[in-house]
Amino acid sequence: MRFTPRSQVWPATADAVCVYVRDAAARSRKIRVAGSGHSSSPLVETPDILMSTRDHRGLIDYDLTTSRATVGAGTVLQDLGQILHGVGLGMQNLGDVDTQTIAGVISTGTHGSGRKLQNISATLIGVRMVTGTGEIVDWSTENEPDLINAARVSMGLLGIFTAVTLQLQPAYRLRRREYSVRTDDCLAHLDELADAHRNFDFYWYPRRDEVKLRTLHPPEDPVPDLPYARCLPEQEGYGHEIIARERQLKFDELEYFVPAEAGPACFREVRRRILEHHRKQVAWRVLYRLIAKDEGFLSPVHGRDSVAISLHQNATLPYQEYFDDLEPILRAHDGRPHWGKKHSLHGTALAALYPRWNDFMTLRRRLDPQGVFLTAPMARLLGEE
Repeated sequence: MRFTPRSQVWPATADAVCVYVRDAAARSRKIRVAGSGHSSSPLVETPDILMSTRDHRGLIDYDLTTSRATVGAGTVLQDLGQILHGVGLGMQNLGDVDTQTIAGVISTGTHGSGRKLQNISATLIGVRMVTGTGEIVDWSTENEPDLINAARVSMGLLGIFTAVTLQLQPAYRLRRREYSVRTDDCLAHLDELADAHRNFDFYWYPRRDEVKLRTLHPPEDPVPDLPYARCLPEQEGYGHEIIARERQLKFDELEYFVPAEAGPACFREVRRRILEHHRKQVAWRVLYRLIAKDEGFLSPVHGRDSVAISLHQNATLPYQEYFDDLEPILRAHDGRPHWGKKHSLHGTALAALYPRWNDFMTLRRRLDPQGVFLTAPMARLLGEE
C-alpha cells in the first residue's frame, strides 16, 4: 500500500490533537493515525492528514493493587513490556510480534493464542480520546462499559486515542517449548494440547506437510509428555521477553476467525486445498491460534471462542490468486476477517457478521458527524460511501 498525504503531523498533547481535528473538520479534510505500519489493509490511507502519536508514550500512572496502568497511546509494545516490568506488571498476552503501538493493537484486534486468553483489546478498561468534533472524552468500564466495548477494535473511527488504561497482571515467567510433529498427530491431539498449555498454537508448513507446535506455560507447572513430537530447544523468561519474537520477514497475510468448534474442520479443508492446488507456489506457513471470546462490538471474536487461521505469502511473490481461492473456505465456516489483514469483505457482508454493528455505526456517526476519520477506503469498508 502506497499513498501520499497532504501533510504529516505529530501533535505532542491531547489539546494539540484537538486543534488539528477541528481544523480538519472546518476544511472538510480527513485524518488517519499511523501506528507502526504493521497492518496490511488500508486503515491509515488518507489524502489529507496523516497523524502520529509518537509523542504520546510512556507510563502515566499505575496501581499495583488492581494491576492496572495508564500509558500513552503511541507506546510501542516492545517498550511497554519493559516499562511495565519495571513496576512489577505484565500484559496478559502478546501476539507474534511486539512492534505495534498499543493503540494500534487495540484498534485492530491484535491477539496472541491461548484457549482462555482474549484479544489484547479486551484488556482496555479506560481511554482518553479526541472525537471527530475535537472534544476530549474519558471513558472507563466503570462509567461507560458500552462505549469501552465500542472503542475496543474501533480502527480509529470513533476518535484518536491519546492514553489508554489496561487491565494487567503481576509480572510472570513462562517456559517456551517448541516441537516438530507430523500434521496428523497434531490434529489428533488438538484438544489436549490446547487444554494443557497456557498458550498454544501451531504453524503448518505446506511444502513438508509438517507442523511446529509452540507452547508456553508457567515454569512451576509440569511439562506434558508429547511422545509423538520432537522437542526443540526450550527457553524461559518473563512474559514480555518470551511470547513475541523479532521478525524481519515481509509478507502478505489473510486471516479469519472461525468459531472454535469449526477450527479443526476449517483447517483440514484449507490444508487439503493448498496441497492440491498451491503447494508449488506457496512455501509459507499457515498459522492456527486459539482466542477466547470477548464483547467488543467489532471484535472478530465477539461472543464466541474462536480459532484464527492465517495464510502468509512472501511479499515478493503473487498472493491474490492464492488468497482469493482460500478465502471462501474461511467464510464458509462462518469466519470473520482480521481488520488489519487483507480480505475482500465490506459493507453489508461485514454487518451480517457482527450483532452490535448498528450500535457501533450509530456511535461512530455521533462522535464524528462530519466524517473526519472516514476516508474513502474506510467508508467503502463500512458501506458508508
